Amino acid sequence: MIEKIPTMRPLTLDDFQRGVSDGNISYSRGSGGSGGGAALIAFLLQDQQQMTAVETFSRDCPTGRSPDQSRYYERLLPASPPEPGQQYGFEVDLDRCSGCKACVTACHSLNGLDPDETWRDVGLMIGGTETSPVMQHVTAACHHCLEPACMIACPVNAYEKDASTGIVKHLDDQCFGCQYCTLACPYGVPKYHAAKGIVRKCDMCSSRLAEGEAPACVQACPHEAIAIRIVSIQKVLEDSEADHFLPAAPEPSMTLPTTTYKSKRVFPRNMLPADYYSISPEHPHLPLIVMLVLTQLSVGAFTVGCILDANIAADLEATFRPLRATNALVLGLLALAASTCHLGRPLYAFRGVLGWRHSWLSREILFFGLFAGLAVPYAAACWIASASAPLGAAAAEAVAPWLTIAAAAVAATGVIGLICSAMIYVFTQRDLWSFEQTIIRFALTAALLGTATTWLSLLLLQWFVDPDAAARLMIAVGPRLTQMLIVFGVAKLIFDASLLRHLFSRRMTSLKRSALLVTGVLATPAFVRIGFGVLGGIVMPGMLLSHLTDTSNLALNPVIVTAICLTWIGCVIGELLERYLFFAAVSSPRMPGGVRP
Repeated sequence: MIEKIPTMRPLTLDDFQRGVSDGNISYSRGSGGSGGGAALIAFLLQDQQQMTAVETFSRDCPTGRSPDQSRYYERLLPASPPEPGQQYGFEVDLDRCSGCKACVTACHSLNGLDPDETWRDVGLMIGGTETSPVMQHVTAACHHCLEPACMIACPVNAYEKDASTGIVKHLDDQCFGCQYCTLACPYGVPKYHAAKGIVRKCDMCSSRLAEGEAPACVQACPHEAIAIRIVSIQKVLEDSEADHFLPAAPEPSMTLPTTTYKSKRVFPRNMLPADYYSISPEHPHLPLIVMLVLTQLSVGAFTVGCILDANIAADLEATFRPLRATNALVLGLLALAASTCHLGRPLYAFRGVLGWRHSWLSREILFFGLFAGLAVPYAAACWIASASAPLGAAAAEAVAPWLTIAAAAVAATGVIGLICSAMIYVFTQRDLWSFEQTIIRFALTAALLGTATTWLSLLLLQWFVDPDAAARLMIAVGPRLTQMLIVFGVAKLIFDASLLRHLFSRRMTSLKRSALLVTGVLATPAFVRIGFGVLGGIVMPGMLLSHLTDTSNLALNPVIVTAICLTWIGCVIGELLERYLFFAAVSSPRMPGGVRP
């Protein structure tokens, strides 16, 4: 006779032997001593007939049966899936939201988020008068937009919008952590996870919805303030024309969000987010600062070089071109290397061109890759042509036109890459990063640093290659280069200072917030930036220009050497600080937040 040993885990041979020794299992030996083996087999066969807790639950909850708690939230879910021209969307009843943050806690718990990570946030709006104040909590998560900026901006196609449900999902395995989507989304939905090196976001608990289960936030809300509804795509398009979403929130026409906020109350006209007047610096993205400044320096140096080649003698051109091209190339390659430091998973940087059809970041990677790919052989060809020049003037003259064409191709691809860089930020639709602002800013940086780097190349030519040729070049083009440098330096400083005029704006616009940041929290880097800009773009070039008039004393003149070095250092540091302010001082409309200090 075999008796079942009570256990909560699969039975083993040890359990069988223990049962025999305890007397719970009895058997008789047959001939050949095989009785124990037969009893063990019978014991295991009987054990297989016993169901585990999971199997018992599966038997009691067969496929197709509604979850036990569905009676509490079934009215918060649509009765049928979306039809063509429809999709799922959150509906928030503001009259029911108490700001308890149960939705935040449930989302955090279900998705296993880190302590400081949230996919759903609760903000606050305030308004009214002293005698009749109004306070309204607002819960918000991903709005699963019709035209998701995160998906369009992503260079590695790490987002997908479900064709039947409209839910925007993030593909964690595909993401390489460039964080561009965090800049592109006007609602601040994608959250960067530094430890994992990727971005993550709400997916409306799509796996639960597929089984008829409510998303965590919907199920957890004690006041039933959050629901999942089917929205008409055409109606979302029509409603976006009125730009009616939430007070002071980003305009819905930007991405066409599908979340609906409803209330039976009429909010006062002065209803604003509680943090509307709070300003704080944004993340500066230090690797991007280095990348942007050095790529623009490299493009500017190649472009200034092309212009210079057309205005100097052929022998000077052949002597100066290799060093100038190599200098610009090395700094450009350094910029591309710095850009990988911004990636959470740099080993997957090769994926960056996958989204070239829709992502400006992919296009920037593509054109700067082409720029580097053309610049390397061009610089090598310049050295080869320079080394072979003494062998015959005819050969040098034959090669020169091809080098000119190659130089123009390098500069052209660099300029296109620079435009793509600007469009990355224009796409975010932030006022400080408007098309005019960004293009002018990047172009002036390229012109200023390109001219300063040409002067640095002249100094290197004097030190290491041909002092006589360097002196002749300083006489031929030095004054004009210096005048250009001063013009670009003054223009850049005036352009940067033009932001301060928004301090006099009556309304708290995005540009006024940026101006307040520059004159407040970011005042120190702003003043240091001005100091280096004046030093490198005005004072040192002025000193250089005054000493270029004495053509008899140009060779390794310590004043000229010092002026060139300080010009380049001052311009580069000034532009690095300017690009820091470009990121840190940007501001834009946002979803309501809490009261900030």
